[in-house]
Amino acid sequence: MSAVHITVFKVPRLPALSRRLICAVISSLGYENEQRPPSNEEGAGDTSEVMDTQAGSVDEENGRQLGEVELQCGICTKWFTADTFGIDTSSCLPFMTNYSFHCNVCHHSGNTYFLRKQANLKEMCLSALANLTWQSRTQDEHPKTMFSKDKDIIPFIDKYWECMTTRQRPGKMTWPNNIVKTMSKERDVFLVKEHPDPGSKDPEEDYPKFGLLDQDLSNIGPAYDNQKQSSAVSTSGNLNGGIAAGSSGKGRGAKRKQQDGGTTGTTKKARSDPLFSAQRLPPHGYPLEHPFNKDGYRYILAEPDPHAPDPEKLELDCWAGKPIPGDLYRACLYERVLLALHDRAPQLKISDDRLTVVGEKGYSMVRASHGVRKGAWYFEITVDEMPPDTAARLGWSQPLGNLQAPLGYDKFSYSWRSKKGTKFHQSIGKHYSSGYGQGDVLGFYINLPEDTETAKSLPDTYKDKALIKFKSYLYFEEKDFVDKAEKSLKQTPHSEIIFYKNGVNQGVAYKDIFEGVYFPAISLYKSCTVSINFGPCFKYPPKDLTYRPMSDMGWGAVVEHTLADVLYHVETEVDGRRSPPWEP
Repeated sequence: MSAVHITVFKVPRLPALSRRLICAVISSLGYENEQRPPSNEEGAGDTSEVMDTQAGSVDEENGRQLGEVELQCGICTKWFTADTFGIDTSSCLPFMTNYSFHCNVCHHSGNTYFLRKQANLKEMCLSALANLTWQSRTQDEHPKTMFSKDKDIIPFIDKYWECMTTRQRPGKMTWPNNIVKTMSKERDVFLVKEHPDPGSKDPEEDYPKFGLLDQDLSNIGPAYDNQKQSSAVSTSGNLNGGIAAGSSGKGRGAKRKQQDGGTTGTTKKARSDPLFSAQRLPPHGYPLEHPFNKDGYRYILAEPDPHAPDPEKLELDCWAGKPIPGDLYRACLYERVLLALHDRAPQLKISDDRLTVVGEKGYSMVRASHGVRKGAWYFEITVDEMPPDTAARLGWSQPLGNLQAPLGYDKFSYSWRSKKGTKFHQSIGKHYSSGYGQGDVLGFYINLPEDTETAKSLPDTYKDKALIKFKSYLYFEEKDFVDKAEKSLKQTPHSEIIFYKNGVNQGVAYKDIFEGVYFPAISLYKSCTVSINFGPCFKYPPKDLTYRPMSDMGWGAVVEHTLADVLYHVETEVDGRRSPPWEP
């Protein structure tokens, strides 16, 4: 594969972005990675606490230190004491589960990340019983495993309410009854003893008593396993975040039980939040149900940007009900060049491998998934079926070319028609060559200079566009300003388009074409069928020209878009800019 040439923009300094991305993409910039100063950030209108602190290297864990405030990294799953990073734990308790923590080795910024979340009653009861159990083990001659609701649990929660959750203390004292209901219902987490044993000296008023089903306190953690794996946890497994050990979520009533009992915020987020859920794409890399580019709007499939600064902030309550910031997402690109499923007229039929298209009724068009902005490129199209009264116009199109019209209808596209070999641009047909038909293999060559403004620019990141949700996937929505784009078009000297028929050069079809990004494009009339070959192996490779196969643009586009995303984050941090959705 030929080398990918990318224009690199220098920036005054490089903020604390992902080290892995820097090494992989922009190491050639030669800038030192800077650490951000310690900061305490708090979302507007939210009571959750966010801490982003610097620290040195992370020490390997030397055994658990139960009874102290410990934090489990959500990425490497190692345990650390809060003192390791100098995090203020005055408002924390041991055995808490309502937090997110990333150590400074795993977090993209190189700093530690700590976020306290609101705890539900189940998590509060779990933490209270764990602390009471630990205190009894270390202080009592005969440690207890069961604790009185009125004498132990309720006083403990009432005393340490602010340390156990970021929720405000309720004005009415109704929560004691609610915690009894919670623990009585969650029998796979809590033990319940409603009355003393016969002959016991314990007073009746000490009951009901509650305890932990799993007495191994080292199993209590913030439920990261639920994010990383979907397999069921065994009965003796972890009590992560108050999730019942042994509750696989399967069987009748499992869903209702989770809703009533209240799972941890982390597990619920992992299940429903599109930012953190794994969106499974079909083998061809695009959802089967998707919005089409039409009515003046275009849609770009989005995926979470793993290098966006502080994506965890979306978990703050202040973002509830608000648009998802585009900064946290990036355009989702498939590494293979194929026919686009969304950038086509809906009536066209695309094969499963996305390399064959069948026409339907009047002229309509489909573009490829990747376009080019500079250099010499080539692809082939084979006419599989061309019954009488059908036709094809094949060639190149910019993104704003009309999909419900023949290729060459407007200023944004250039085509070669099957009948009489006519070439079309702006709906003006001119004689070019003899026609082509069923069985012919056609070649399409384009050469775009590398000194144009388009050639020197990186692709759009779309991060300033609105995100919409369609069938469980997110898409950037971009408005088309066709009239404005037409007025700004300018010719590109030394650019050219050449067509080939069965390996024979048909001559230069167009010179000095309009500047822009060009996509391989197919428009068909009625039930004509054609197949496209993006390379690298061609049936009739041109021998009179140097070129790169369109297949090379697959990985090249991934690199270019990644670099564009990195520079967007760099400029955002250097200039202190934030896109409008980020402002609470």
